[in-house]
Amino acid sequence: MSGTNRADIKKGLSVSIVLKQDQRSGTLTEGIVKDILTNSQNHHHGIKVRLEDGSVGRVKAIHD
Repeated sequence: MSGTNRADIKKGLSVSIVLKQDQRSGTLTEGIVKDILTNSQNHHHGIKVRLEDGSVGRVKAIHD
């Protein structure tokens, strides 16, 4: 699943995000969703979340 639909993302889910400083390189950071920061239902670059370690970025992949 991609991370463009807010309904697919829940607290406690394991995801890969791209941090703001990593957008050009595309480096992904894995973690557990703590907070969902995007209010809209869809976002073409990915829903913005805060991970449990405090990292903030847009979801690029959702892990099962």
